[in-house]
Amino acid sequence: MTLLFPLGLLALAALLVPLLIHLARRHQYAPLSFAALRWLRAKARPRQRIRFDEWPLLLVRLLLLAVLALLLARPLLHGTAADTHAVTAVAPGLEGAALRGTDTAGDWRWLAPGFPPLHAAAPAAPQPLASLLRELDQLLPAGTPLTVYVPDPLPGLDAQRPRLSRSVRWQPVPAPPPRADDARPRLPTLQPGGHPADAGSVPVLEALQRAWNGQALAAPRAADSAPDVGQIGVWLSPAALPERWQAWVRQGGTVLLATPGAAHGEGWSTALRDAEGRPLLQQRAVERGRLLRFTGAMSPSALPALREADLPRRLLSVLAPPAAPQLAVAATQVPLTGAPAPRATPRDPVPWLLALIVLLFALERALATAPRREAGA
Repeated sequence: MTLLFPLGLLALAALLVPLLIHLARRHQYAPLSFAALRWLRAKARPRQRIRFDEWPLLLVRLLLLAVLALLLARPLLHGTAADTHAVTAVAPGLEGAALRGTDTAGDWRWLAPGFPPLHAAAPAAPQPLASLLRELDQLLPAGTPLTVYVPDPLPGLDAQRPRLSRSVRWQPVPAPPPRADDARPRLPTLQPGGHPADAGSVPVLEALQRAWNGQALAAPRAADSAPDVGQIGVWLSPAALPERWQAWVRQGGTVLLATPGAAHGEGWSTALRDAEGRPLLQQRAVERGRLLRFTGAMSPSALPALREADLPRRLLSVLAPPAAPQLAVAATQVPLTGAPAPRATPRDPVPWLLALIVLLFALERALATAPRREAGA
């Protein structure tokens, strides 16, 4: 047992109050002398002993004060038996009712925030399964058997397999494969803007666009029209980036500056080097987005590295980094063990103490106002 406020036990000093009251009650009876007894020889008085009257009432009052002091100290009980019934978690997107079948007595939950029961509405998919598994592992008492149904292939991968405090019964369920359109990587589209100061940059951009997805370069946009979501903006003009394009960058867009001499602040770092190790492309973060620029004019004469055969692939890795894999074979993602065991949740006995206080107070009032006590007084 742990006490949150140990100083509350100082209230035990109040136990002296009923002791003193019951001791004082011994002197309320005055002795009465009889005339016929006054000629008897006085005998030696026995030594007076401390004696409490109405000891049942005294015990009830002492116990009541002791429970009140314990309540002020706010105890917490540890070591109580935890409920370790088996739990089954189902990832959203699976047919929970079909997996459960006729098991109506088991504890089935959705592997979703809050871990709602399986009969509740199915949560939206996909969910961050790895973090949810770690959260559920810490919520369940140690020793609780856990079964998890996950789709195969498994979406929503984390940087590494989750590590739990217990072994999990891992149940992959075959799921429909993703559509071909969803599996195909999204290649970026260049969107020029402004009027180029050097016409040599346009053929370079045209060659890059055809090397990536075989499309022709789009027509330049005006300064008051920013690129669309998913496009890579290319600002061809030596003038400063217009406000509409700057706002688009701050919201997460990427803009490649075709003119290296334009002033766009400090904080540039090397993003790509040529075959000889010299800086070729620089970048600078702007809130959620970024700016990029070549170290020279965007033409083969100024930058010979533009003639390198693997430049489109290397440049693509900077403009549109490959996304982390989103699907994996579910059997390879079984959670690891070795995480710290969840802490046992202590029990709060305050409701029981309050009920005991009410019962003791009622018993004290019954004993204090009993007719037999009044007659004896």
